[in-house]
Amino acid sequence: MTIHKSNQASKPEAAVDKHALLFGLVSVFLCGLGFSMITPVVPFLVQPYASTPGEQAIYVTLLTSVYAVCVFFAAPVLGALSDKYGRRPLLLLCLLGSAIGYFVFGLGGALWVLFAGRIIEGITGGSISTIFAYFADIIPSEQRTKYFGWVSAVVGAGTVIGPTLGGLMAKLGYSAPMYFGAGITLLNVAYGYLFMPESLNKHHRLVRISFVRLNPFMQLANLLSVKNLKRLLVSAFLLWIPSGSLQAVFSQFTMDTFSWKPAVIGLMFSILGIQDILSQGFIMPRLLKKLHDKQIAVLGMVSEMIGYGFIAASALFSYYPLLIAGMFIFGFGDSIYGPSFNGMLSKSVDASEQGRIQGGSQSIQALARVIGPIAGGQIYVTFGHAAPAFMGMLLIAAAIPVLYRSTQAA
Repeated sequence: MTIHKSNQASKPEAAVDKHALLFGLVSVFLCGLGFSMITPVVPFLVQPYASTPGEQAIYVTLLTSVYAVCVFFAAPVLGALSDKYGRRPLLLLCLLGSAIGYFVFGLGGALWVLFAGRIIEGITGGSISTIFAYFADIIPSEQRTKYFGWVSAVVGAGTVIGPTLGGLMAKLGYSAPMYFGAGITLLNVAYGYLFMPESLNKHHRLVRISFVRLNPFMQLANLLSVKNLKRLLVSAFLLWIPSGSLQAVFSQFTMDTFSWKPAVIGLMFSILGIQDILSQGFIMPRLLKKLHDKQIAVLGMVSEMIGYGFIAASALFSYYPLLIAGMFIFGFGDSIYGPSFNGMLSKSVDASEQGRIQGGSQSIQALARVIGPIAGGQIYVTFGHAAPAFMGMLLIAAAIPVLYRSTQAA
């Protein structure tokens, strides 16, 4: 695959379509809100179908993994279709699928129904990669890292409100956050249908879609054949594995270690959103003046590794202030890593390839979130509550040199 420079690089910042930017930011806010609302209550929905806490943890992590499996296979297809037919129809389809998935998950009644809900949502789970391709269409190349920082802050606002709201709504019933998530996602579909402009110029669209573009394994092979892009994606893959494990096992971890309830668990997840807002508002603008994208990414990875250390210590000593400190440090690292990674990724290809590159990245992230929850759940049950955090420290320690060598080669 040949790497091209973006043909939008010479556009001034004023060229950004304000209506398109508004829709994109509203969409990522509602995605962050809807997804994060359900996280604190998943273990409680699974609890009736599990006979032991260990079995419950396995079911929770498998629900995360089955979603990621579906995203892995669907994201390249959705990315390729968006490159050919435009972002608008694919985004509306993805958001509608998410709403249906939330509703089915909320219905429950049997373990297989919970899995069906996650599968439906996962099949249309390419909305995030399509949204990032949408932003890459409308934002000049030299401005993307800054705007992706805005995206992270808006997602952060959603994830601040979402877990807390979901935890409080659980008092009405553990399915209530699912129904609310379905409702707000449907509102987003309606808003997009009425007001969302198409972002991909017809001259930049694919003429035809080859089988290779639809095959996630061939897609990954092509992406990983590019030397510097390979290092970027491999390092991200090593970081995403423990991140997926943490997200999947965290609620169970706090239940087992500290006997926390959904409302408190929701407040803890909100820390990550608060960090996104603080970082994008005050820290990232200063970092961008002194460091380039890859240096910011390495700083984020180091912070995440330290955060995992505090989380592991909180389990070993059963001392929740260490967990709170660890979540703040981890959240800081995650909040600056995401925009820098997406900035590097979007700058690596031209306009006609944005859906492909973002879809491929989403597939790699989904693959990591298949492996991470399964591995994290197993070692959580086998080796203890601190084990997934130790796994995070080790994998990020391996990922930093990979990204650093990419920095030196760039």
